[in-house]
Amino acid sequence: MKTQAVLMTAILAVLFISTTAVAQTPAPASTCNAAAQEKKLAGAAKNSFLKKCEKDATEKCEAAATERKLAGAAKNSNVKKCVADAVGAASQ
Repeated sequence: MKTQAVLMTAILAVLFISTTAVAQTPAPASTCNAAAQEKKLAGAAKNSFLKKCEKDATEKCEAAATERKLAGAAKNSNVKKCVADAVGAASQ
């Protein structure tokens, strides 16, 4: 009984430490547009950055769809939504 209490205390301590470490990790820019805005990009530099970011997102989304064994319209729809989410809404 006493060893269970010690074990439970240790588990709770590990969970507490891991959640506080995660909470302190800064979040990366959530979308390509947000990252471009954060970097204060404009003009050709912004367009180049967004084009590369969209290409990278497309590759990742295609790989994820293939891993999930999606095909046809389901794959196309999933990839389209995934890329749209990764790129984000255009900033004004």
